[in-house]
Amino acid sequence: MSAAGGVLRYPAFRWLVAARTVSIVGNAIAPIALAFAVLDLTGSPADLGLVVAARSVANVAVLLFGGIVADRLPRDVVLVSTSIGAAVTQAAVAALVLTGTATVPLLVALSVLNGAVAAVSLPTTAAMVPETVPEPALRPANAVVRLGVNTGTVVGASAGAALVAAVGAGWGLAVDAAGFAVAALLYTRIRLPRPAAPAAAERPSVLADLREGWVEFSGRRWVWTVVAQFTVLNAAFVGATTVLGPVVADETFGRAGWGLVVAAQTVGLGLGALLALRWRPRRALGIGVALMAVTALPAIALGVAPALPTLVVAFALGGVALELFSIAWDHALQSNVPRGVLARVYSYDMVGSFVAVPFGEALVGPLADAVGTTTTLLGCAAAIVLATVAAASTRSVRRVTTDPAPSA
Repeated sequence: MSAAGGVLRYPAFRWLVAARTVSIVGNAIAPIALAFAVLDLTGSPADLGLVVAARSVANVAVLLFGGIVADRLPRDVVLVSTSIGAAVTQAAVAALVLTGTATVPLLVALSVLNGAVAAVSLPTTAAMVPETVPEPALRPANAVVRLGVNTGTVVGASAGAALVAAVGAGWGLAVDAAGFAVAALLYTRIRLPRPAAPAAAERPSVLADLREGWVEFSGRRWVWTVVAQFTVLNAAFVGATTVLGPVVADETFGRAGWGLVVAAQTVGLGLGALLALRWRPRRALGIGVALMAVTALPAIALGVAPALPTLVVAFALGGVALELFSIAWDHALQSNVPRGVLARVYSYDMVGSFVAVPFGEALVGPLADAVGTTTTLLGCAAAIVLATVAAASTRSVRRVTTDPAPSA
């Protein structure tokens, strides 16, 4: 039996993958539909930035609370609730757009709600995998989850563009809302044992939960070292590829070519997940951390060799490396962090990894104007390599294995 088929024989895991994939399809449709909905409404890139930023800020602000919720309540119940919340908020956005009653303040408010709901579901989904498969199946299980995510992203992005072009942004958002409703139904099929709930007097406060999560996060040097690496890496990589990539494309090989480059990265992610199903080194995290130096290649190629064949190869290789790391990271956390605090550790990880992304996006434009696009891109590549070397040379990172985690 293949590794993928092996983990899919567990019913709870099958429903988790199905629900997660459906949600990802909706999440890939939503940004495309929302962008054109706002541009149709006001025609202002600044308004679009405000709506998108509102969701991102709410997402980061609520992530730590989301980790507490995921560790306190049954995770399948949390995922059903957050999927329903996402369906309701996206249905409200769709109704406003379809009826012509949308305004920027209303869209900002609903984006805040949607970002908050996503902040609860993200750590919950990540911490849910160990509850649905036995310990030896964690690595292939994470690879299958990532394959579903990548497939859903490709399908959703393609469907989103087609839906908006064919029937309008409002209906694209309605399909997104329906997808979350379907995901909620799929999550209800997951059957997990219910641990005994602590008495009200024994339940710690929210601050105590945050402190406990912080102790588990900060007490593992390898965890915060990798998160610090990704604070730098995400800011540099996203700034280089998301902001300066389209600029370089406009000046050289064209916008259609940029679509192929982005698709190449997605293909690389899928190849990385397939490779992870077969390749299972015991110290996979150290290897994955070191491989993140490969993600400097897209920035280097954009800076010195912005030709389509070079960029397709560079972005595909970067995707493979990123996926191998992501699966190793999930496996390492799930194998070494106690299950009762896993979602909180994930939430600290996500806050640390994502918090610098807006700064990277904001800084690379002015830097490119000041010192040139090529110099800025090479600076981003250097930041990625230096952060990776610092993390990979840390003994605690290299020594992490995937031994079973304690249950509490």
